[in-house]
Amino acid sequence: MTDTQLGFIGLGAMGAPMAKRLLNWPGGLTVCDVRADAVLPYTEAGAVAAASPAELAERASVISIAVVDDAQVREVLTGPEGLLRSAAPGTVVAVHSTISDRTAEQLAAECATQEVEFVDAPVSGGAPGAKKGALAVMVGGSDAAYERVRAPFECFADLIVHAGPVGAGTRMKLARNLVHFIAFTAATEAQRLAEAAGLDLTVLGKVVRHSDAVTGGPGAIMLRDRTAPIEEGDFWLPILRHVRDLGEKDLGLALELAARLDIPLPLAELALERLGPGLGVGTSERQSS
Repeated sequence: MTDTQLGFIGLGAMGAPMAKRLLNWPGGLTVCDVRADAVLPYTEAGAVAAASPAELAERASVISIAVVDDAQVREVLTGPEGLLRSAAPGTVVAVHSTISDRTAEQLAAECATQEVEFVDAPVSGGAPGAKKGALAVMVGGSDAAYERVRAPFECFADLIVHAGPVGAGTRMKLARNLVHFIAFTAATEAQRLAEAAGLDLTVLGKVVRHSDAVTGGPGAIMLRDRTAPIEEGDFWLPILRHVRDLGEKDLGLALELAARLDIPLPLAELALERLGPGLGVGTSERQSS
């Protein structure tokens, strides 16, 4: 793999730090971006510039794409100057953009007509993770394609998982980001409650970041391999019942405070109702009554 020529298309907020960590790849790196100023630092560091995706595909056999959306990914792959105009059979194209899983499957089918392997490989960890080489990459694709991309991805990621066939990487990223943005929404409710109670919101944020770094945040309860109700005798039953009981108590107290302050917390109300069933342990007797 080390003599493989890599290609990287899209040197924006995420793509730039990812591509930077590929500059020392032994087989060399070719980059492409519509902005000449974005390309310049890479060519000055030894990378080769390509004027179009098609030109890049003439040089590279493992190609990463980090553009904005489905439409841009389609253009890079299938447009008039797209990769598929010149990609050789056996080329592997990895899309790091978060796109529709259906788009990934459709593009994989188009790539297959030219014997090009497609993988959807969205990332988690943001630009700070990319700069540190600490991204998580969720790969959807064949076993052979996964093996081809794993070594290059290790330059910018310290967790690479093979989620399954094409589309699975995207589906895992969407599930991961569901946690992310629902948690953000919960944070906005917490801020409204704290503000109404006369608290310093920046100090609250400091406490949240500190404790999440210790406990692992929402991911700390994502340890089971299924979501079905937990049966008696299962190792997880007392642990997650304890989590439920603490959660119901604290959510109840927060909602009581919110009622006194006349602050609506619809997500907290939903959480109180669904926490126990979601954990697989049902609602507590106290909450049911």
